[in-house]
Amino acid sequence: MTFPIPKPGLVIRYGFLWSHEKDAGADEAAKDRPCAIVVAVPKSEDNGIDVVVAAITHASPADPADSIELPPAVCRSLGLDSERHWIRLEELNRFAWPGFDLRPIPGTTARYEYGMLPKPLYEALRQAILDRQKSKAVRVQRRD
Repeated sequence: MTFPIPKPGLVIRYGFLWSHEKDAGADEAAKDRPCAIVVAVPKSEDNGIDVVVAAITHASPADPADSIELPPAVCRSLGLDSERHWIRLEELNRFAWPGFDLRPIPGTTARYEYGMLPKPLYEALRQAILDRQKSKAVRVQRRD
């Protein structure tokens, strides 16, 4: 099994655990979904990589400031369906790569990545999360 090299902007298939699931006692995500890698940082103690991901969902956000909508052309380039998609900003998952929750893309057995976000979209995602962190409006779930 070959996993992709984790890098910021890469969209992977992952079992994202929402805070409401964790608060209800769940250890596992209810479903697997596309997620964008926001940060991939080498760990000095074991040569591993710590990864932070943001979920991509069909669910329209209650507050538009909580998400960035993916343009249809980006969805097509990633191979996502034709419905609307949002990258959520208010909740993130953090784990040691590749972790237990990396999943193959539906219809494949060994492909875990959809592709890369365009650089301007990734930069907007990164900046929006940094801005939210300043006001402590981001919840990070540790997943390993």
